[in-house]
Amino acid sequence: MQFHQNFNLSHLNTFGIQSAAEYFAAFNNIDELNKQLNQLPKEPLMILGGGSNILITQAIQGTVLQNKIMGIDIIEETENDVIVRVGAGEVWHDFVMWAVNNNYGGVENLSLIPGSVGAGPMQNIGAYGVEIKDVLLNVEAFHIQNREVHTFSNEACEFGYRESIFKRYLKGAYVIAYVSFRLSKSPELNLEYGAIREVLNERNINNPSIKDVSDAVIHIRQSKLPDPKIIGNAGSFFKNPAVTKEHFEELQKRYPNIPAYPLNENHVKVPAGWLIEQAGWKGKDFGSYGVHDKQALVLVNRGGASGQEIFDLSTQIMEDIHQKFGIALEREVNVV
Repeated sequence: MQFHQNFNLSHLNTFGIQSAAEYFAAFNNIDELNKQLNQLPKEPLMILGGGSNILITQAIQGTVLQNKIMGIDIIEETENDVIVRVGAGEVWHDFVMWAVNNNYGGVENLSLIPGSVGAGPMQNIGAYGVEIKDVLLNVEAFHIQNREVHTFSNEACEFGYRESIFKRYLKGAYVIAYVSFRLSKSPELNLEYGAIREVLNERNINNPSIKDVSDAVIHIRQSKLPDPKIIGNAGSFFKNPAVTKEHFEELQKRYPNIPAYPLNENHVKVPAGWLIEQAGWKGKDFGSYGVHDKQALVLVNRGGASGQEIFDLSTQIMEDIHQKFGIALEREVNVV
């Protein structure tokens, strides 16, 4: 079994940060993972998926193992739906396109989200009114210490806004191997979030298909978000913060146009991108890095920036938002 030393990770993170792993290997199944763990050349251990939700700020000491478990298999089918088991190493958008092309609904609003299938449940990925928890049936995960595969139901994953049990107190304890989804043959399409309906209207589509919705989402994302193959980025860098209704009402007096979405009886969610734009950060250019000019939520590496420079920029933004609005932003991206 071969472990690569001083392995270049720049092509394995969507920020394109130049960094190296002290030791690196990839695994294609649980047996390979088990053997690699038995022969681990050095700790600590880091599991890497698609590299779409990390910011690397330093050389990685220890061993990095990349999850390359593949496969998309229908394991059960009824008149109304299908249950699909997907390898954690599959590219998320490839899986979405497989579902769309087979006319299975439920994930079309999640088109073009970067990253791997295994990363999806870790942070409960979501977009345009849909979250992965809405369609996820269970997660099969390999326990690193006792070397057993445990199955977590949807409820056991304890999903929250951009988080799950795997991102909290089980962080680093498991490697997600497979994710099973329940997809619908006759879904109720979610058209009310963002500009989906607007795009469909522009295209004179009155009775949209699953593919129509997916195409609309792809169009919206491509018009607002930079392609990481061209400009290094990790998508939305910050979570949308929750604030109390009292706090929001105070902000509304100063900013009558401030948007918000109901969260629960006592809290609303304020778009982080709006806050960052209002504070004047949108489009800020620092040479090799900065804030995207079309979406203030996205920090970008234009080439040659260090992870530390991007991290420091995010800290400046967070401090400024707290000073101006009294709101504490939280990074969505994992910093390593």
